[in-house]
Amino acid sequence: MSIPAPLPLPSTSKKNYTKAPQELIHEFWDRYFTKKPGKVTRIFPRSLYSSILPLSLEDGQPARSARNAAESYEAAAKECREKVQRIIKECHRTNEKFTDPDFDIEWDLQDNCLNGLVRFEWDDWDCDDAGNAVSADRFKRSLDTLAESNALGSSGTIPLDPGVVRGYIADDPWAALFGSFATKGQPVTKGSAGQAQGQSQQQQAAQLGVVLPRGKDAPRHHADPRAKSSSSPSKGGVKAGERYNPGSKHRLDWIFSSPQWTIEGYSSSDIKQGSNGDCWWLAAVATIAHRKDLMDKVCVCRDEEVGVYGFVFYRDGEWISTVVDDNLYLEHPDFDYYGDRYDSTGKLAREYRKRHQTGSEALYFAQCEDQNETWLPMLEKAYAKIHGDYEAISGGWSGEAVEDMTGGVTTTVAANRVLKKDKLWKELVNADGEFVFALSAIGTGWDSYKGGLALGHAYSILKATEEVDEDGKKVRLVKIRNPWGQRSYDGIGEWNGPWSDGSKEWTPYWFKKLNHTFGDDGVFWMSYSDMLETFLFIHRTRIFDEKWTVVQQWTSVNVGWVAGYLNQKFVIDVKKAGTVVVVLSQLDERYFQGFEGQYDFSLHFLLKKEGQRDEEHICRVRPVHQWENRSVSCEVELEVGRYEVLPKVTAERVDWFGREQVEDVVKKWADKNPAKLRQVGMQYDLAHAKGGIPDEDDLLLKKKEEAKKKEENKKRKEKEKAKRKKERKQAKKRKQKERAKKAAAAAKVTVEIPEGGETTVNVKSAEKKDDERKEEEEKKADAQAEDKKTEAPRGVSTGSSSSTPAPSKEGQKEEPKKDDKKEDTALAIRPAPTPAAEEKEVKAEEKEEDEEEDSDSDYESETDEEEEKDKEEEEKRQKEEEEARKLAEDEESPKVPWNAVAVLGLRVYAQDSGVSVHLAQPKSDEEGASLVVDGQAVGATM
Repeated sequence: MSIPAPLPLPSTSKKNYTKAPQELIHEFWDRYFTKKPGKVTRIFPRSLYSSILPLSLEDGQPARSARNAAESYEAAAKECREKVQRIIKECHRTNEKFTDPDFDIEWDLQDNCLNGLVRFEWDDWDCDDAGNAVSADRFKRSLDTLAESNALGSSGTIPLDPGVVRGYIADDPWAALFGSFATKGQPVTKGSAGQAQGQSQQQQAAQLGVVLPRGKDAPRHHADPRAKSSSSPSKGGVKAGERYNPGSKHRLDWIFSSPQWTIEGYSSSDIKQGSNGDCWWLAAVATIAHRKDLMDKVCVCRDEEVGVYGFVFYRDGEWISTVVDDNLYLEHPDFDYYGDRYDSTGKLAREYRKRHQTGSEALYFAQCEDQNETWLPMLEKAYAKIHGDYEAISGGWSGEAVEDMTGGVTTTVAANRVLKKDKLWKELVNADGEFVFALSAIGTGWDSYKGGLALGHAYSILKATEEVDEDGKKVRLVKIRNPWGQRSYDGIGEWNGPWSDGSKEWTPYWFKKLNHTFGDDGVFWMSYSDMLETFLFIHRTRIFDEKWTVVQQWTSVNVGWVAGYLNQKFVIDVKKAGTVVVVLSQLDERYFQGFEGQYDFSLHFLLKKEGQRDEEHICRVRPVHQWENRSVSCEVELEVGRYEVLPKVTAERVDWFGREQVEDVVKKWADKNPAKLRQVGMQYDLAHAKGGIPDEDDLLLKKKEEAKKKEENKKRKEKEKAKRKKERKQAKKRKQKERAKKAAAAAKVTVEIPEGGETTVNVKSAEKKDDERKEEEEKKADAQAEDKKTEAPRGVSTGSSSSTPAPSKEGQKEEPKKDDKKEDTALAIRPAPTPAAEEKEVKAEEKEEDEEEDSDSDYESETDEEEEKDKEEEEKRQKEEEEARKLAEDEESPKVPWNAVAVLGLRVYAQDSGVSVHLAQPKSDEEGASLVVDGQAVGATM
């Protein structure tokens, strides 16, 4: 089932018939794709935690490594042991048991250890103001309360038609996904509402590819006595309707009377699922539980007295270590939680604790069959911690969980496509332990069980054997286990066909041959042929030991809307012929849930010899189904040489069911839950550092630096321009002063000797150039002029301008009159310049002025050009912002342009220590998808 899409409303925009249809199509695609593709590669700017950033985040280069598979594990295991030893030493010093500061469930006031970052508030869907309509969730809870109260009697029922009731219930998309009613007219009896909800969850799981428990071990919605009144919102995670309501939290030595890590070793029969939908992970644990070497590889070290446990897991091509304390969730609250019980002797409290809070059955999540065995709940807690919370491990695929605990590579096989059943059978039997197997039972979406098996559920293959019957015929049988550890209350959970418990095939001969006993323990036998017909997917995981070397290379790619093999490719250099396992993977989004973004990526790749055509490929790999998309792989025999891996990524936008854009999630939860944001955001940053460039954070920093430089250059040029202008102004003033001074001092005296021999001296005083000249300069100029007049030869008559008085006839010179203007008078006697000299002097002055003007003009021209360029860039940016704004307002434009970017990694496993892989440069700048592959248009199967 899925939420029905609303009917499209009639378009109110008018079509532009002045444009050709092809032009309209081009305009649409121009609007659909962003001009600046990219993704969030860091939640936090590096300034917030620059002092603690690992080197992988600082260098900005894609992650690469080449190591022996065993050496890689040993480095992580050594780190884990050192952590535990430091904790033990510190706890003995302080005389306190260990409390994990990073996953402290005891003081987890916001349930960050239980739930993810993005959470749903159920009462947001309440429609109390819409007349008599109520939310479907409240309606269901009311019916559950009525059924469990026995108010109608032990067998009382309420005939109910959802078609009629729907008119009184507010629209609730959660009810559409996980509705309370499985069939029309089904009566609601005690427990039936929960059963129906479990069925609808399985139907949804079958379509979405998640595997959820059902029946007895379906997600249980316990009433928490600590919860507030129903008027307050109840918060839940984004998973398939699961809400966790544990009753209390206590340490192992408080819960168990005689706690032991294992009793008679690890065993698949120990495993029982709790209130989490992690059957996929428990099925994976069961597949390796009989392998002590593999279990010891995960459970590295511990100290039960201190309460510290160390584990190592495999994630995104690297082994990582973690430690947890021994605090666990219990199903029931503590006695007398409200303080309203009288218990003077403490007898009631002791009896309550013994009945409800002691032993494995008291645990809220996974538990061991034995009442004092503890390895499974501690392993589950560590697995939840490395993924952030318990909610993060709800729903998944068993093969991925086996990879996380072994470092192996899983290949999913569709049971109905097996070509050579004998080849698969040999791998199932595998005496050398190279493989482990798990199964997935998936229905059509409308059925919830088949042959007694719950669908939408994971199972483990414990053993495969070929035996001879009483008549000498060979029989191939497979031993399988349900992680529930028992049947549900309605008898679902174990196979009821041939070779099931109680079937006619079981004779004394076969009881003895297979050492089997009947029991409600989740274990059953099937024939090999029935297994292939009943289960849809087989998860085959190859295990690697110290003989294998693993190399890897990560990168980031833009994913085109039309999918094809990317120009960017990986090159593998094989130095030694043999078996090679090639794995193309994307980041595991499980440990930074909430930041997945709005794109789901499906991976494909082509492996071919370098230089050969695509048609001559060695293998072409694509997902077996659309849900299991963390990685794809191929196992092939390769000769010495160089090989190319051409990746192809198809993207699908998913903007429903809580899938928000990363930037919106950060803004929303930074204030609501900063602690969880810090935890998940750091994991996101570490993961995306593997992809290297393009690093959006670095690009933003570079952009800011460039903008800062432009601003500084602009200020510097403006300052220089102002300085030059000031200098020019000052120079101009100086020249004006010099010219005025020169004109005043060189008031021209022309000595003319006429034919009669009489000499006449004409004195022209200079015009005043500056009316505001200082008084001292005026006095000095007057004194100089007076001295020069005194030195003039006797008998020379002086001709003056209108401002200069003429001397007397007796040749005596009169004192110059000082008028109000205080004009400067200078007297110079020199030969009269020729017209050519005067013209030359004028030209020199004009040339000097022209040169200065040209220099200033050149500088201003350069400055104007740079300013014009900056202005054009600013106008371009403003134009882009305006176009983006108009597109956002345009009804025909997509709400969010296509902007898919994936982080990919290629891992290569080989029994060749010289094997290497590197990223080849693309042939063009475009990293989008090509439109043609193998000479054909890209199609759904390419």
